[in-house]
Amino acid sequence: MSKKEYGGIRIIVHSEYISERSNPLRKRFFFSYRITIQNKGELPAKLLSRYWNITDAKGNVEEVRGPGVIGQQPRLEKGESFDYTSFCPLRTEFGVMHGKFHMIRDNGQKFDVIIKPFKLAAPFSVN
Repeated sequence: MSKKEYGGIRIIVHSEYISERSNPLRKRFFFSYRITIQNKGELPAKLLSRYWNITDAKGNVEEVRGPGVIGQQPRLEKGESFDYTSFCPLRTEFGVMHGKFHMIRDNGQKFDVIIKPFKLAAPFSVN
């Protein structure tokens, strides 16, 4: 689990290996990651878009960009939070993700919330 705060927005990440959706013999490793976005600042903020950089153990990189998260663009008042879970398949037993959320305040101020690297690792992997 990792935590980091930018511009009054705190991001908490928890990743997990999903063995029942994985098939190591076919080089398919499935992970979930749960993101909690908390507004610790004084002003409301809305998530406009996301960017993810996903790197597997062999150095293969996939970049993901798009509006919002899981089809939503949550707006968080002071003290509110938003949780969501998403998934990531890899061809290796471990990898790493990092990225950013592009946000906007009600006053028009735009800013990025950086999501520090977090591991995706099968429990049997050596890393």
